[in-house]
Amino acid sequence: MFKPAGIIFLGALIFLAGCATTPTMPDETISSPAPDQAAAALNWVDPNAAPKPRPQQFPKTNPPAAISSNRAPVTIPKPAPAPVMTWTSLNRWAAEHKLGAPQFLSSTPVATYSISSSNGVMILALGSHEATWNGLEILLGFEPQLIDGQIFLHGLDLQKNLEPLLCPPPLTFGTNRVIVVDPGHGGSNTGTHSVLDGRFEKEFTLDWALRLVPLLETNGWQVFLTRTNDTDSALSNRVAFAGAHHADVFISLHFNSAAPDTRQAGLETYSLTPAGMPSTLTRGYDDTWAQSFPNNNFDAQNLQLAVRLHGALLHATGEEDRGVRHARFIGVLRGQRRSAILLEAGYLSNPHEARRIEDPEFRQKLAEAVAAALRLKSEIRSPKPETTVPAEDTNQLSTP
Repeated sequence: MFKPAGIIFLGALIFLAGCATTPTMPDETISSPAPDQAAAALNWVDPNAAPKPRPQQFPKTNPPAAISSNRAPVTIPKPAPAPVMTWTSLNRWAAEHKLGAPQFLSSTPVATYSISSSNGVMILALGSHEATWNGLEILLGFEPQLIDGQIFLHGLDLQKNLEPLLCPPPLTFGTNRVIVVDPGHGGSNTGTHSVLDGRFEKEFTLDWALRLVPLLETNGWQVFLTRTNDTDSALSNRVAFAGAHHADVFISLHFNSAAPDTRQAGLETYSLTPAGMPSTLTRGYDDTWAQSFPNNNFDAQNLQLAVRLHGALLHATGEEDRGVRHARFIGVLRGQRRSAILLEAGYLSNPHEARRIEDPEFRQKLAEAVAAALRLKSEIRSPKPETTVPAEDTNQLSTP
């Protein structure tokens, strides 16, 4: 449900730029066995108040950098342009992109608008980060505002959330289809645990991955796993592993926890937060908005991949939709030079979901859903490399 719109404060738009030191990442991703840390992660409060628009002037939003075509192992796309910091009328943006004008839908509980293209429909609400794309929840970086009777969006949301979904044709992979699947955790890094019997997340992520391999191979993918047994590997090693195998796509598999809360439920999908935008989840880590990482060159592809897999998992499982989200602290995503996402396929702290996750048939459903989302008839293409750089560092490569 959308939240009521807040009062719009007029004033100059101020962006706090700069690069802060990123804390050392623990050898884990989203889920954690520590109940107090997991609970704190879910009670996210934006540490940076979202900039408010200056109503008297709205410069045009710069279009995103074009990213397309063939993969090469030692190249990456041109660096992403500087973050867009303007607020723009959605009516004007739609006209510039040859889309129909936004449609007013309802004033209750808050004012909502829709904008559509041949790709689908986006529904936005004033004063709310929550939007929907073809029925899936998408978390915006900034709350839409109403100015002079029109809905205004932050330029980054237009560039990083609306444009990749509304404007381009669907992504397609090329003929060289290489995917690295990362079963989260392993060894002494157990991940979270089931509220039912204490079984560890690491067991369920590995089983999910092993079930996924033959399904992807049948669909024409060459598949590599970051681990094939109960061993741990540093996050940097997992990134290096993907580079050494020239992966087009990287998918990290996880299950969630909100312990000691046993009610939290649902599916979440994460990609790296675009530079200039606040994260959906920080877990207490520094969230320097201006910070940019190699994987930010794939912001558009990450979102499209996340939406595709998130929708497939929801359809297959019928679980609650907790949205396509952004996080900046996830070390296994930041250094990737390819489309990369992280899947959280349910809460082991919730008795109902833990029971399903412990069922092998449910994990088979998860594997089939991911494979179906990546099958040949709905191909996704990696972006065209445009700038030659040294090959990715594989010195830290560990044997899976």
